[in-house]
Amino acid sequence: MQKSMRVLTDDDRELIEYARQIVDANTDGVDGVHTVGAAVRGVDGRMYGGINLHHFTGGPCAELVALAHARASGARELATIVAVGNFGRGPVSPCGRDRQVLFDYHPDIRVILPTLAGVRSVWIRDLMPLVNVWTP
Repeated sequence: MQKSMRVLTDDDRELIEYARQIVDANTDGVDGVHTVGAAVRGVDGRMYGGINLHHFTGGPCAELVALAHARASGARELATIVAVGNFGRGPVSPCGRDRQVLFDYHPDIRVILPTLAGVRSVWIRDLMPLVNVWTP
């Protein structure tokens, strides 16, 4: 098992449930197979949510919307993030773009995602072993 991988805490399960509620309440109808909800927890314990805006031209992933929600609400330090698929799909792994943004803005954030050992949380840096370090 990866050194940083840990079993879920009560806070992690609460965050997953919050993201599930967001996606269940906002799925794009019966054809919304690409709908994902996300939730992020600030280091102060507050939770912020987001939903993706699926569009044929792309669109922001739920994780990025949740990050923007947290930022717009004044949260600068984040502890954990999770994305949850609609129709009961449960936690899903962030895409490469989301991983890069998470690493660049929140290099100490934990990410909840499915693993071979079940749903666990890991450090974002462990999902980015050969990361491109962004320098603004």
